[in-house]
Amino acid sequence: MLIPNEEIKELIVEIPEGHTHLKVTFVLKDRQEITFLEAAIANLVRAYVTVKTHPTKARIHLVGQYIDKGKQGFAEWQLLEDD
Repeated sequence: MLIPNEEIKELIVEIPEGHTHLKVTFVLKDRQEITFLEAAIANLVRAYVTVKTHPTKARIHLVGQYIDKGKQGFAEWQLLEDD
């Protein structure tokens, strides 16, 4: 799916009442809504910054994986960089 910038009517970034994590919702001109939770946006930002600022990297590939013994407070499902 390719969504041109012109098709985005609104972008809402919020911490919903009663929650502690961000939610990002793209509202398209056709009223379709696409919502991403904070972990997905954090991974997108991390990958974006790496590619934009790294002197030689032009691509990052993140792959979803379950982590058995991850850091406390982190989800078991993580997007990790694929070599």
